[in-house]
Amino acid sequence: NKEIAVQVELGGKTVTVGGMCKGSGMIHPNMCTMLAFVTTDANISKEMLQKCVSNDVKDTFNMISVDGDTSTNDTVLLLANGMAENPVIDEENSPEYAEFKKALNYVNTELSKKIAGDGEGATCLFEVKVVGAESKEQAVPLSKSIITSSLTKAAIFGHDANWGRILCAMGYSGAQFDPEKVDL
Repeated sequence: NKEIAVQVELGGKTVTVGGMCKGSGMIHPNMCTMLAFVTTDANISKEMLQKCVSNDVKDTFNMISVDGDTSTNDTVLLLANGMAENPVIDEENSPEYAEFKKALNYVNTELSKKIAGDGEGATCLFEVKVVGAESKEQAVPLSKSIITSSLTKAAIFGHDANWGRILCAMGYSGAQFDPEKVDL
């Protein structure tokens, strides 16, 4: 079941962020045939809610891939009703916004993993973590290239530690890196 919830303290009040999603085919970065619904009882402004979800989707749902096929049908909805009665979150630089953002990222990350792990025909879920990159702008294409590589997926499925396939995917990612400094 693709559901998750987390509770955090915001302004002395317990706030819940929970979500559920569906989707297992035609899943590729930039979302696709996927529906995700996240709700919270946090008291947060519409502007901060939109900023938070728009930024977070880039690092969660848009970083997964199952089959490499995309579709026009994708939705991530984040709804807030304010019933936790915490002081309104209307400043991006506030500690409460940072804590809410962290909770939302946890929920979206877990939902993303559940979608990818439940993909059509999926028997494995693998994650790519780029460590030591010069910037996020360098790390994102490297990791996306690896997770979308059919050869890498075939090696993982076949339990074949063919590390050359990962280096190959990194090579055609378009990101500049020194292959002599790569450690897998």
